[in-house]
Amino acid sequence: MTKVFTTKRMLQFGDCDISGTAYFPSYLNILNGVNEEFWAHIGFPWHHIIWKERWGTPTVHISCDFSKPSFFGEQLDFEMTVIKVGRSSVTVHHEISFDGQKRWSSTQVLAASDLDKHCSIPWPENVREKLESLLVEG
Repeated sequence: MTKVFTTKRMLQFGDCDISGTAYFPSYLNILNGVNEEFWAHIGFPWHHIIWKERWGTPTVHISCDFSKPSFFGEQLDFEMTVIKVGRSSVTVHHEISFDGQKRWSSTQVLAASDLDKHCSIPWPENVREKLESLLVEG
């Protein structure tokens, strides 16, 4: 398995403002879908961990830099890398481009969270091992 997770997302009409330019709050919703796809890709689909194991991966910090506008109908390329694994958190970096041109980037911290007690928990060992295997040296 490659250490860089890649996927694509088409900018839909509802993701854009009246001028056809991507509306930045929509980017966060799209990014959430990319995260969900990543977790399924590495073997921990949200529908299983949330409903059966009762833990989740909420965002506890996010920063974004917007380089160039994107437009309705463009298919954006997402590259996601794991850059740090903590006791109960993981830091990931997203690079988003269209046709080879960087459009925006984001660094995000997700935490392992007990969904019933509403507190952070250490990563389950199998999850920690998988995340560490994807760690990209900075």
